[in-house]
Amino acid sequence: MTTLATDPVAPLLARLFAETDAESPLAACRDLPEAELQRLMRSKTDYRDLYGRLKDLALPVSRGTGVLLYMLARSSRARTIVEFGTSFGISTIHLAAALRDNGGGRLVTSEFEPAKVERARANLAAAGLLDLVEIRTGDALQTLAGDLPDAIDLVLLDGAKALYPDVLALLEPHLRPGAAIVADNADHSPDYLARMRAPASGYLSMPFADDVELSVRTGR
Repeated sequence: MTTLATDPVAPLLARLFAETDAESPLAACRDLPEAELQRLMRSKTDYRDLYGRLKDLALPVSRGTGVLLYMLARSSRARTIVEFGTSFGISTIHLAAALRDNGGGRLVTSEFEPAKVERARANLAAAGLLDLVEIRTGDALQTLAGDLPDAIDLVLLDGAKALYPDVLALLEPHLRPGAAIVADNADHSPDYLARMRAPASGYLSMPFADDVELSVRTGR
């Protein structure tokens, strides 16, 4: 049995996902015209307005993506993971569970909403995984600009979509060859997709399922 499938992690994740099933992100943005919503999604300066509206929502990866994260971390025997966008810690729990089953490691994750950081910290403590996770509060362009592992095995991008290229640029010097990068809802970051899919990008990249771009670092 794995940490992911046993107490206390399995029932905790079941409860957290059940709670997110009742969320309504559209309700929080009902007063925004569609064009304005799309602009905020792709803005590198005004995204805080959008995510401020959503600060009480978990906005997690899907159940399937959570399992994918665990599988990628386990199959690569990951010891160092970086996550952009902690939220309530649902994806963080999947990644930390893999580190536990790999024998330990370090997960650095960043979240700019302090209230979400507290929720994530409580959830990770309930999962018995907090000792593996370093949560950095603030703008990821600052919190992930230094003190990173020398060789990063796995990255999850699940924060403000417009920042995906910029966050990747911070992490890229630390990515080991073969490192996997999972970008959730990457369709909202066309610049990121163009970069990752370019023939000379140094990555192999493809869409996975309905909402994920899965990439592998092929060189330095």
